[in-house]
This record gives sequence, structure tokens and C-alpha cells, in this order.
Amino acid sequence: MNSSTFKIIGNLTWLIFGGIVVAIEYYIFSIILMVTVVGIPFSFQTLKLASFAIWPFGRTMVVKSQSSGCLYTGMNIFWILIGGIWIALTHFIFGIILGITILGIPFGVQHFKLAAIAISPFGREVVPSQ
Repeated sequence: MNSSTFKIIGNLTWLIFGGIVVAIEYYIFSIILMVTVVGIPFSFQTLKLASFAIWPFGRTMVVKSQSSGCLYTGMNIFWILIGGIWIALTHFIFGIILGITILGIPFGVQHFKLAAIAISPFGREVVPSQ
């Protein structure tokens, strides 16, 4: 089997181990944020996070090369207050639960990575991993 087969199997297994729950959580926050004009930029970022949370293996999230500045910092602080902390907490809980079993360890590690991204998603983009 080649690496793309392992990525597909990993992503399908990921959906069972919490990926679908977290993606739904991101989609709900995106819809809530789209209601307000101020929340539209946040909703676009949470939609990116939802697509990454539903299919993470074979892709990675990197910091944009031009992501410095107070705009991203301010948006990340606002995001933490309106929903980022709850999504990060969900990732953290799934990470702990999955870390208990040997089979769940890779998925738990992925949840811990996504928890860090959920805290500060602005200034990041999804790219294919090598």
C-alpha cells in the first residue's frame, strides 16, 4: 500500500475518533459567526479549520510568511473569547481519552496539535504535507 492509501485510512478512522464531532463544532461556530458582519472574517477561518479537522492526515497547518502584526493577534484574542477555548477544550478532552489506548495515541496526538491551532488559527493556512 502506498502513502495515499494510509492517509485515506487514517482520515476515515479519524472521523470515528472525534474528527466529525470537532468538524461539526467548527461548522456551528462558523454559521453563528456569519450572522454578524464583524464575524464574517472569523467564519471563513473556522471553515478552513473545519475542513482541516475533518480530513487532517496528508495536510498540515503552517504559519503564513506574512502573518506578523497586531491584526492577527487581535483576531486570535477575540477568537479565543468567542469560541476557540471551547473547541480547544474539546480537542484536549479527545486527546486525553484517545491517549489512553495504544491504537488511539496517533489520533490523540493529532487532537493535541489541533487544540494548539484552535487557540490561534489566524495567520495560518492549510498546505499539503510532504
